[in-house]
Amino acid sequence: MARIHITLQGKGGVGKSIVATVLAQYIASKADKPACIDIDPVNSTFHGYQALDVQRLQIMEDDEINSRKFDALIEMLAPLTSAAVIDSGASSFVPLSHYLISNQVPSLLADMGHELVVHTVITGGQALLDTVSGFAHLTSQFPDETLFVTWLNPYWGPIEHEGKGFEQMKAYLSNKHRVSAIARIPQLKDETYGRDLGDMLRARLTFDEALALSSLAIMTRQRIKIIKGLLFKQLDQATVI
Repeated sequence: MARIHITLQGKGGVGKSIVATVLAQYIASKADKPACIDIDPVNSTFHGYQALDVQRLQIMEDDEINSRKFDALIEMLAPLTSAAVIDSGASSFVPLSHYLISNQVPSLLADMGHELVVHTVITGGQALLDTVSGFAHLTSQFPDETLFVTWLNPYWGPIEHEGKGFEQMKAYLSNKHRVSAIARIPQLKDETYGRDLGDMLRARLTFDEALALSSLAIMTRQRIKIIKGLLFKQLDQATVI
């Protein structure tokens, strides 16, 4: 059995690629290195991590997404015996979601002995309601074979609306039976943790690569180690990963 982890969210710039890279590193630290696939047709951020050996699947044809090209993704997933991590883009959210649902892909993967785990991001600020809406769409439309992990990313502001946090919002309360785990990304916007993490992400470095760099200051590596520990500890508690 292979667990197929895929990021899905209709809003861009909310942290899907960060989720994919953290997932890939966490899974590799616990088991066999996962198959990593980038299907974002616009920003191939995940593909930029050389240490993760990310394959890029082209889904564009004549400047448009050709949904039939998603067939190649299923062919890549079918023979797997270990996990996969797939990063998708905001522009592919609607066609990819429609493809997975209309072709009954979660059921097909289950027949193959695989499990589909959808990772969706909720962020604060102006994108809050859009990401909450994306979460509600996914959890209400995907069949029961699909598992969900929700990532809360407060980088753009508090995840709060009319005095209610995400877990008090109607969208979550109506669909919480679909959510297997909630992971919280620390709010890191300061000149210490935030800057160190940002520099690491821009350089497309994994945690282990950054920690091995003697050129980085001791306290920079210490803060990166702490961030890694905070994220990995949460994933230790998520039984679907």
